[in-house]
Amino acid sequence: MAHLLTARIAQRLRDAGMGCEIVNLVPTRAAVLRRDRIIVILALGLLTGLAWSYLLWRSLDMSMAGMDMTGFRVIPSGMALMVPADMPWRAMEFIFVFAMWTVMMVGMMTPSAAPMILMYARVGRQIQAHGRPLAATVWFATGYFLVWIAFALLATLVQWAFERTVLLEMATTSTVVGGLLFVAAGSYQWTRLKDACPTQCQKPFAFLMRQGGFRGDVPGALMLGVRHGAYCVGCCWALMALLLVGGVMNVLWIVLLALLILLEKVAPFGRQIALLAGVVLIAAGMWLFSMGMS
Repeated sequence: MAHLLTARIAQRLRDAGMGCEIVNLVPTRAAVLRRDRIIVILALGLLTGLAWSYLLWRSLDMSMAGMDMTGFRVIPSGMALMVPADMPWRAMEFIFVFAMWTVMMVGMMTPSAAPMILMYARVGRQIQAHGRPLAATVWFATGYFLVWIAFALLATLVQWAFERTVLLEMATTSTVVGGLLFVAAGSYQWTRLKDACPTQCQKPFAFLMRQGGFRGDVPGALMLGVRHGAYCVGCCWALMALLLVGGVMNVLWIVLLALLILLEKVAPFGRQIALLAGVVLIAAGMWLFSMGMS
């Protein structure tokens, strides 16, 4: 009787255009859930630690110990490579910059994606108590990071275009362009799209139910991760663009943006933080623009 009632309610929700899935959770020992949680946390912690270690290493390499680099730009290779600032990019430099952006995205976004990945593993274990939910969780995370890798490729192309038009020098944009980017990012914080995207991240279980529930197969888990990643890009792309202003290897700037993104997505008052950040970014952008025009 209860199952029929549940099915009827779910069908009415579907008829109303709302995604809904009936999930039959099986009893799972707390020890198994705890073990899965520890495994996922350790894996995500290791991934985050490796990414930030790489960023610190690259930051030290690009600082060149205070050397005078006037007229040169540093290739983020870890080998202290410099080329004349007016020299066009070559394939090797493009690959190194793309790798840098990719690791930055992984380091910045893994902490805020952790609640969703943990929920995916938990629901998977409760649905497939004797299956391989952690393997599906890996594919879900892979789909999520594939979206950010694609974003990293786009960011690399934007940085290349900026340098070709002399808008970006030594990893810092001009004051006027920087001011415009700040205003654009701050304004985006107040848009409906910005408001809609974080809601998909703040309630992981609700997101899974709207998207049809846990998927144990590789294509299903991968595509579900891609969808979640797409929502995260929609939430954070404007803030990521500010890396071009503060410097793509400015570790302090990366940390501040990562913390802001984490609070927006995880904190109960994330929307209020986003709106406040929007006001601050617009004010900072107007100040930068006025400085550049004066």
